[in-house]
Amino acid sequence: MTARLPRRPSVARILDAARAVFVTEGLDVPVREIARRAGVGPATVYRHFPAKETLVAAVFTERVSAWQSAVDGGLADPDPWRGFREAVGKLCALQASDHGFTTAFKSAFPRAVDLTAMRTASLTSAARLLDRAKESGHLRPDVGLADLNLVLRADIGLHARTPAARRRFAALLVRGFEARRSPVGEALDH
Repeated sequence: MTARLPRRPSVARILDAARAVFVTEGLDVPVREIARRAGVGPATVYRHFPAKETLVAAVFTERVSAWQSAVDGGLADPDPWRGFREAVGKLCALQASDHGFTTAFKSAFPRAVDLTAMRTASLTSAARLLDRAKESGHLRPDVGLADLNLVLRADIGLHARTPAARRRFAALLVRGFEARRSPVGEALDH
């Protein structure tokens, strides 16, 4: 995984501004506008990010780090089921805040970062998260990475943008994954 950038105050402001405009207005926003919103000059942006691609890749890398942190937090929880539930909730919230940025980034800059290495690291961690939850007896044994990916991708199509709606969606997902403890899980078997 790419190392996290140092977060000096101007770098932090630039990344925060870039993230906000990329998510709301797309990747075509000029660097001059990002600099204006960050309260710095364009030269400061270019000093830290020599090309716009570098800036977009840095924002993407931070998003991947946030996803990885959500999964790592679930893995660190001594209660595997609680860790799984918490991780799914955080992943749903991150997905809801993406607004198509990840898809746009991958399409516009497919070689800006090592997507294969990032995906491999994410899948490895997610598999460990699933395995721990299965071993605890709480996660249905038939749930796999493809299922987790499917429900997280389904979240893209939902317009549940309020925190309460996102939490409700995550709770429903987790109940569907629960091993024979919930009517939803049993209904999925038939």
